[in-house]
Amino acid sequence: MPSSDSSPALDPALVAPLEPGENALASLDVDLDSADRFAAGRLVLTDRRLLARAPGAAAWQAWPLAGALNLQHTDHGGIGQLSLHDERARLAVWRYTLGADPAALKLLGLFERQRQRLIHGITEADEPAEAEETDFAAESPTPPSTWVLLRLSRFARPYRWQLLLGFALMLISTAASLVPPYLTIPLMDEVLIPYQNGKQIDTGLVWMLLAGLFGAALVAWALGWWRTWLLALVSERIGADLRTATFDHLLQLSLDYFGSKRTGDLMSRIGSESDRICVFLSLHALDFATDVLMIGMTAVILFNINPSLALVTLLPLPFIAWMIHLVRDRLRTGFEKIDRVWGEVTSVLADTIPGIRVVKAFAQEKREAERFRRANRHNLEVNDRLNKTWSLFSPTVSLLTEIGLLVVWAFGIWLVSRNSITVGVLTAFIAYIGRFYGRLDSMSRIVSVTQKAAAGAKRIFDILDHVSNVPEPAQPVPISRLEGSLALQGVGFRYGSRAVIRGLDLDIRPGEMIGLVGHSGSGKSTLVNLICRFYDVTDGAIKVDGVDLRRLGVADYRRHIGLVLQEPFLFFGTVAENIAYGKPGATREEIVAAARAAHAHEFILRLPHGYDSMVGERGQGLSGGERQRLSIARALLIDPRILILDEATSSIDTETEKEIQKALDNLVQGRTTIAIAHRLSTLRRADRLVVMDRGRVVEVGTHDELLARQGAYWRLYEAQARQVDEEDAAPAATLPAAVAREEALR
Repeated sequence: MPSSDSSPALDPALVAPLEPGENALASLDVDLDSADRFAAGRLVLTDRRLLARAPGAAAWQAWPLAGALNLQHTDHGGIGQLSLHDERARLAVWRYTLGADPAALKLLGLFERQRQRLIHGITEADEPAEAEETDFAAESPTPPSTWVLLRLSRFARPYRWQLLLGFALMLISTAASLVPPYLTIPLMDEVLIPYQNGKQIDTGLVWMLLAGLFGAALVAWALGWWRTWLLALVSERIGADLRTATFDHLLQLSLDYFGSKRTGDLMSRIGSESDRICVFLSLHALDFATDVLMIGMTAVILFNINPSLALVTLLPLPFIAWMIHLVRDRLRTGFEKIDRVWGEVTSVLADTIPGIRVVKAFAQEKREAERFRRANRHNLEVNDRLNKTWSLFSPTVSLLTEIGLLVVWAFGIWLVSRNSITVGVLTAFIAYIGRFYGRLDSMSRIVSVTQKAAAGAKRIFDILDHVSNVPEPAQPVPISRLEGSLALQGVGFRYGSRAVIRGLDLDIRPGEMIGLVGHSGSGKSTLVNLICRFYDVTDGAIKVDGVDLRRLGVADYRRHIGLVLQEPFLFFGTVAENIAYGKPGATREEIVAAARAAHAHEFILRLPHGYDSMVGERGQGLSGGERQRLSIARALLIDPRILILDEATSSIDTETEKEIQKALDNLVQGRTTIAIAHRLSTLRRADRLVVMDRGRVVEVGTHDELLARQGAYWRLYEAQARQVDEEDAAPAATLPAAVAREEALR
């Protein structure tokens, strides 16, 4: 088989050493090393082995395609990753830019197919043709396995005693429900048939048998109710724990994860997927276990009554098992695709409803309605495709069970005619077979629900398995008191393969106010994100009070940071709750003091209920300036040692900006402050201005020093001065040019 590599000119060092008779199936150029630096490496899949030459390495490694190997694919932040595992550990990792992702997915699919061939001894000629809906596998290279449901056991462990009790109740109630058919044998053979032949009815025997029937039904009902109630309580708690654990883990992930996911999809996973798993655990898993017990116990009873008739009863089983195996793969990949498509529908809602003001402002209602219709139509098409498979499967199972029942009737009548069994035995057999085939049909229907739950569990565990790119240190350095000194040493950062910060060095003294200026895209906000440790540097280090930022506990460090974002975000709740978000236990006096410092107290008092007034979702009931002042008050309340102002005054009018600037002059004393602003006038009081361009620091100095140099800052200043409105510049026209610019920018 020829190699899939079509590179016209390949480095001889990257040509895989193949054994005699070994054929290459696919290859992947790995262009990133372990530190995400560009370097040439290669991954080659053959019909026998997986070969790899890591970037920067000289030797080739090889792993035979044994059954224990597992190749996993992930991508985030513009970087793709393939990792090789066995049952004990991770063996190797290869990283590459996402331009090579199609080749990686192709290699991944061929790897799994070839591994299955070798395990099961399948030749290429024996392999069945591709299924009609191959797009399922194309979109999900690792389809959900039913075994993923076993991973829920860690959430069930705290309730193991309740589950054991539920299982015992299930066992007893199932046994009780199997008593009535057995009692029909003496009712038929010792009461009804003798009566037809002229024998007097034994009233005592009849009452005893009827009492046994009633007692068995009563016991089955009582234990069944207790079992269902108990296991429903446990499953609800497992579902709640699963939602809580998923949301807790989601909050610990770094910002790049959220940048690659849609809000609606994440909401769908935590909400509907966990609900689906909860329903499966509370209802269908219980039904499945009951069905298995019922089938097992019924089979034992049937063989005990008449082995030959029992064998006839089991005839449909191999055909039903074969059909379940045939349809299971189609269902599990199909249900995962349905989940993803439903995530598209909820994402449209999550985009449109919060942005309804923009939609209406640009008269795009029809466009958004059409976008929802397309997503909804796609969801309908995927469901129709899967329903076509399921609609054929379920009636076929029912048909097989009906045929099995007819065969038992025919064989049973023949046995009665030969006096091999009595009519009572046949009647009991038919009663048991009704339960047997009914449970068998129920089990086949549970296949659909199980695959839905497996698809949902996989999507939830995709979140739980994701490792944050901003990990907690194994032994965090405790923070007794943060002084606020920052040292950036050779800092570099990349979004995927795009370098945003390069070789940046900067020392910030405790209590110093630093102004970050530069064109849009120069790396100012990224630098602030690195200082807040929303991302980790890819090169160099950031030290706080001489300690590497990565050695500090994330939450412990961020408690000392006050952040005011360019776009203020408020939560649904009262004004006081929003101000006290970073310090929930704050007193009303502290909240009011923070609001006064942010010059928000006056407008808060004008609200209908003052500090107890409800703020609409995302602060829709307030103006942009009011939302920003509440955001500033929220940051000031926690009295941070490091204050980050990311365009903090961009949404505030000139008069309000002057008031806030006066408050900030007092508040920055003794606090390390890093401020980003496009309006240079807001940074004049900074101790130093840091001018950035293309991810590098190009100038550092005070406002006057940088103007005197006539460098990058002077050019920014001049460009901003030329943009001042004529109306503002007119009163200053009689002043000298430099003074005019100063006055205009004030």
